[in-house]
Amino acid sequence: MFDRSKVYNARASIRAALALLVGILAGCATNPATGSKQISLVSSGQELEMGRQADPAIIAEYGLYQDRDLSTYVDSVGQSLGRVSHLPNLKWHFRLLDSPVVNAFALPGGYIYVTRGIVANLNSEAQLAGVIGHEIGHVTARHSAQQITNQQLAQVGLIASMIAFKGAREYGGIAAQGLGILFLKYSRDHETQADELGVQYSVKARYDPRQIPPTYDMLKRIGERSGSSLPAFLSTHPDPGNREVRTRELAEASISGTGANLVVRANEYRNRVDGIVYGDDPRQGYFENNRFYHPELRIQLIFPSGWQTQNTPSAVFAQNEQLAAVMRMTLGTSTNRSLTPTEYVDSLRARGEIVSASGRAEQLKDFPGWVGNVVIQTQEGQSNVVAGIARIAPGQFLELVGQSRAGAADDQILSSIRSVAALTDPNKLNVTPDRIVVKRAPRTGTFTDLWSQMGTQAIGVEEGAIVNGVRASTTIQSGTPIKTVAKGKRG
Repeated sequence: MFDRSKVYNARASIRAALALLVGILAGCATNPATGSKQISLVSSGQELEMGRQADPAIIAEYGLYQDRDLSTYVDSVGQSLGRVSHLPNLKWHFRLLDSPVVNAFALPGGYIYVTRGIVANLNSEAQLAGVIGHEIGHVTARHSAQQITNQQLAQVGLIASMIAFKGAREYGGIAAQGLGILFLKYSRDHETQADELGVQYSVKARYDPRQIPPTYDMLKRIGERSGSSLPAFLSTHPDPGNREVRTRELAEASISGTGANLVVRANEYRNRVDGIVYGDDPRQGYFENNRFYHPELRIQLIFPSGWQTQNTPSAVFAQNEQLAAVMRMTLGTSTNRSLTPTEYVDSLRARGEIVSASGRAEQLKDFPGWVGNVVIQTQEGQSNVVAGIARIAPGQFLELVGQSRAGAADDQILSSIRSVAALTDPNKLNVTPDRIVVKRAPRTGTFTDLWSQMGTQAIGVEEGAIVNGVRASTTIQSGTPIKTVAKGKRG
């Protein structure tokens, strides 16, 4: 969890973006990437607006990685690809997100996001270009608009068939499940087309597309290590192994007869990512057993013993399945820096964030607070939850809410709320993340042998091999740049 000053604006942006999907007019549009006519319920102008309004929400959720040089570098690679795409005049936006997750995605209207997690795992500028080119392909081929159109038309068709067919209502769930499989096929088609466009744009921007297949090998290996690998026919996206073969074929076909040198820039790329944060950043909050520390916010608290916990960019969660109990902690802000916790609760009610509240002001160890119950509106109706507010700085408030079956864990939730305290221990405050450090191979040898000789590593040899795009048994020549992972400081 980290400080996000625009959390409520982000929520509004998401709602506004989703609202654009309602009330749109049907029409025929030309697909920029294919030149073919297709039915579309979303205009190009609406795509631009969806991206523009959702972009702040993405930034608020993940945060931008605070490295201006690296962010500028990612943007420059992206812009070179955007200029040779089917929408060269579109105003493209390329964001480097502060997330350890290995991922990249696109929003309609030219908004492309890559995480520091995937940037750390790539090994050449051409490989980064392949990832960005793929995401640009989703935008130029208008895949989001097609998916929205398909869903809207399918809902109309399903409703019509249920009216026409006597007794169909009881089979509606089965019909919807079948439609889900249909859309899964469309998603695979979109991914395949984006792969083709990514290769095409890479070559036009003078990047070597043969650097693209190793990306899918990397994704496959990461999936296998995490136990999340799925066969192609069960995955929303085609299996990375299948895409590795496909993109290799596309790459070889695309360079035949080009007769020109294509850019790879492997060593330059490693120099660019030297120092990038690898994995979770403890500065944004970390757990030690059931104790949560947040150095940036300078707060700590104790979650109930034995509960499962998770720290995400926007919130901290805890749950106990046996008690059907959950807790959530988020950061709220106010432009009124003199607001008290009680007044802050009143402002939540005035903004419609909560329906009602009953409680009282209370001193929570080092912070003024408010503890009680609030009623919130959910899709299922109104729900009563235990709540606490801690004013940790002028205009900054921790919001803690929890609920359990028949109130069985309310005492544990209240105890956790009342444990919020200032973080003053230097050992807990002065933590640092693991970082990529590029070193030269001191001699020729296998990656495994060299890895053990290049200092203390934060990760094992197999993960290190994936980060470097090699196998543990690969022979590395003396002087070759190797991405090591230096351990950060922990409490």
